[in-house]
Amino acid sequence: MPALLRQLRLLLWALAAVVAVGAAAITTAADAAAQPMRFVHPQPESANDGRHTYYWQLLEAALQANQAQFGAYEVHAYDKAMNFTRAVAELASGDEGRVNIVARATNLDLESQLLPVPIPLDRGLLGYRVFLILADQQPKLDTVRSLDDLKRFSIGQSTPWTDVKILDANGFKLVLANDYEGLFKMLGARRFDLFSRGVNEVRDEWLSHRDAIPDLAIERGIVLHYPMPRYFFVPRTEQGERMAARLLDGLQRLARSGEFERRYQAYKRLVLDGVDLAGRRVYRLPNPQLSPLAPTADRFWWDDLAAELAPRK
Repeated sequence: MPALLRQLRLLLWALAAVVAVGAAAITTAADAAAQPMRFVHPQPESANDGRHTYYWQLLEAALQANQAQFGAYEVHAYDKAMNFTRAVAELASGDEGRVNIVARATNLDLESQLLPVPIPLDRGLLGYRVFLILADQQPKLDTVRSLDDLKRFSIGQSTPWTDVKILDANGFKLVLANDYEGLFKMLGARRFDLFSRGVNEVRDEWLSHRDAIPDLAIERGIVLHYPMPRYFFVPRTEQGERMAARLLDGLQRLARSGEFERRYQAYKRLVLDGVDLAGRRVYRLPNPQLSPLAPTADRFWWDDLAAELAPRK
């Protein structure tokens, strides 16, 4: 019965999206030209923060893919920096918010506040976690052979991140802060043992912080994995529904044309360059924050990193 209810929910969501797409598509070209659909996203949280570049490029591609059907659009970053919590609050305030789209790892609370577009933008890559550490911790981590062993180490994270809910539910020791850049300083000051990062984040973060933290290193033997898709989120308003319908349609067009896969593979090659995953010990966690909206049955949207994680022959 739970499986049937889940399928019914997904069917209803899909039908609603189809209706919204159809309604949006009948907008005349003149109306679209007069009022382009506007997407305003947050700036990076710091000068070293390049975590979202791929997602905003993907946004542009999705909007371009259905411009003939939906009309003109505008995409730009808000002119002042804001953190995760502030950006979510802006979207939750409705159409008057200073930003109206974010790309975030989903969780139940976020899906209740904002309208998700349930397409995993990085095919679940963010849910493969490795650790930034101080180099003298590596011998201790080499002895880890179970999740219980790993739980002896404290993990630093930002308070609003979805990872916090997942790690806490699975019994890990957490040290929390709200400042993204401050977490690197806290690691350097040994306030916690491990800074858990997505495999798609860790290389650039190591490169941009190793001068300030000379002993900073990428841990060499462990991957922690949980299914954690990153979605686009928009306001829960009528305009947000039109935005979501356009985004869903555009991303699906990219998938059908092969453009999504091309972009994803290029992104993966870029972010994994220099991150050696071969033969690592993989510890898997359930994600209690994953809602029925997640397209778990469609393997296209999930990369298992089998080739990258396989031991070298």
